[in-house]
Amino acid sequence: MKVDVLLGLQWGDEGKGKIVDVLTPEYDVIARFQGGPNAGHTLEFDGIKHVLHTIPSGIFHENVMNVVGNGVVIDPVIFQQEIEKLKPFGIDFRQRMIISNKAHLILPTHRLLDAASEQAKGKNKIGSTLKGIGPTYMDKTGRNGLRVGDIFTSRFKEKYDQLVEKHLGILKHHPEFEFDLSTLEPAFFEGIELLRTLNCRDTELYLNDLLKQGKKVLAEGAQGTLLDIDFGSYPFVTSSNTITAGTCTGLGVAPTKIKSVIGIFKAYCTRVGSGPFPTELLDETGETICRVGNEFGSTTGRARRSGWIDLPALKYAVMINGVTELSMMKADVLSVFDTIRVCTQYEIDGKLFDYMPFDLDAAEIKPVYKDVPGWNCDLTGLKSMEDAPKELKDYVAYLEKELEVPITVVSVGPDRTQTLVNKH
Repeated sequence: MKVDVLLGLQWGDEGKGKIVDVLTPEYDVIARFQGGPNAGHTLEFDGIKHVLHTIPSGIFHENVMNVVGNGVVIDPVIFQQEIEKLKPFGIDFRQRMIISNKAHLILPTHRLLDAASEQAKGKNKIGSTLKGIGPTYMDKTGRNGLRVGDIFTSRFKEKYDQLVEKHLGILKHHPEFEFDLSTLEPAFFEGIELLRTLNCRDTELYLNDLLKQGKKVLAEGAQGTLLDIDFGSYPFVTSSNTITAGTCTGLGVAPTKIKSVIGIFKAYCTRVGSGPFPTELLDETGETICRVGNEFGSTTGRARRSGWIDLPALKYAVMINGVTELSMMKADVLSVFDTIRVCTQYEIDGKLFDYMPFDLDAAEIKPVYKDVPGWNCDLTGLKSMEDAPKELKDYVAYLEKELEVPITVVSVGPDRTQTLVNKH
């Protein structure tokens, strides 16, 4: 058996959590392969909205194992808060979740370093979620990091103190940044005690053994392709590989074990924080999309920047990931428009480009738009794609032709029941 991958194709917030939740009954394992509490995967069912940051989105399903892979970075404080929120629903997280010994830990000082660095950047800040993600990955690649497996050794506190001392030395270079570490550490060590009671193991061995047994695994990505550390809109990116290749390094599965790649995208575009956004709408239309789509970050609470769909960026993401099928989210949000715009090319210095340039931020990009008819009707009550308005079907068919990949799922609302299968 092979691994299917589900990931975002834009700047994150595409709706990955919902689709994972919908697909989970088809799988034995849901495995997160990168990112950390900067992710916010929203699931809505039975009239309740759940937001997960580190825990995989299959946690609400019985008989499905959820794996937090080695590529994930874990904040014990936020992790404990997530688990506390699950308790009222009777979730047996100790039986349904396994954590990689090789996943790195976010220390309180990582969060302080993140905040100090962002404050020092002033107007040039990158829009960090201030969760300590970047500094943690820096320590990982710098071979200084602490991993989950370290908490079970006798040298854990010694290693912790050494790393904190290093961080405090760096923070001395930010005299204007004020903090009190002593108020942050108790919750951290309480979270560590909780982690010690959970099922922590070498998940790469566990996953590969399950694949040999013929079990079905779905790898769940966080953030989005355009935030990838290598292929995103650098430097306004996250600190991990959000693309399909990150599955291999973040879970310990070979490239030959990857089967289907499910790419998730919104029927329009959004972005949180700083960075280039060619189709951003700084007008009433952008405000309408934000309001109707409830576009506020599930992790940060910040209003998302909104704009029309961007085909050059989307084609790039499809190529980089080797996408085999697509899920289009939030089609219902565009129901308020008579006409929908699609960016088909970029105009840069009088020349037309149908691909992303090396430096999106430096280029003066003018999006070239194609207008398509909107459906201008409520989609939220639809039960099948066959009953969808012609304009929606035409929009889906147009995108399929341009992207050269089938759109197999169309979401018409936040609830798991508001998900239409687009048969081919």
